[in-house]
Amino acid sequence: MEKLVIKTDNPAVIELCDADPLMKKLIGIIGDIEFTLRPDYFLSLVRSMVGQQISVQAASAIFNRLKKLLDNHVTSTSILKKTDDELREVGLSVRKVNYLKDLSQKIVEDEIELDKLDELDNATIIKLLTSVKGIGKWTAEMFLIFSLGRMDVLALDDIGIQRGAKWLYQVEQKERRNILVEKSTIWAPHFTIASIYLWEVVHLEFMSKYDSIDSIG
Repeated sequence: MEKLVIKTDNPAVIELCDADPLMKKLIGIIGDIEFTLRPDYFLSLVRSMVGQQISVQAASAIFNRLKKLLDNHVTSTSILKKTDDELREVGLSVRKVNYLKDLSQKIVEDEIELDKLDELDNATIIKLLTSVKGIGKWTAEMFLIFSLGRMDVLALDDIGIQRGAKWLYQVEQKERRNILVEKSTIWAPHFTIASIYLWEVVHLEFMSKYDSIDSIG
């Protein structure tokens, strides 16, 4: 599967480090990062919609039952062929069934052409995807990063990024979104790289292990 690799000697990473000393220190501690992209755009969107407002475990169980129902062919056509009741039986709520069918219908009718999304700019993609019931700006931004591999995405309302920024820059809870806005002026255009490293703060549990980045090492 295709991976997105962020290396500390990448020119974009070096540029980000030169612009932000604390980010440079964080990147130096964490080192290189890689993660797997989600190249099946439809599957990626379906997974995101299924997982809304439920635990990771519950989302995984429902998604696996959905795949079984569709004989492992999760497509817009296969979803539209199933009745609402059939889709409900795998654990989807009435609302999520409507979301999946709205997405599928828009794809079948070519209102959204998934294979051409990569040709569009971020703002256009967000506008297009958020026209689907159940897809908000955050879901569209995650799609830009983890499916399209866009490197210039900053999801200001992502709680994980906010928590990482609060710890790194030692700001009050109420300022954690504002610090992202403030730093965006010096991070540009390397927003995704900054976001990935702030997510790692949470993933590596730095907040519970260390009072600040100066406490490490």
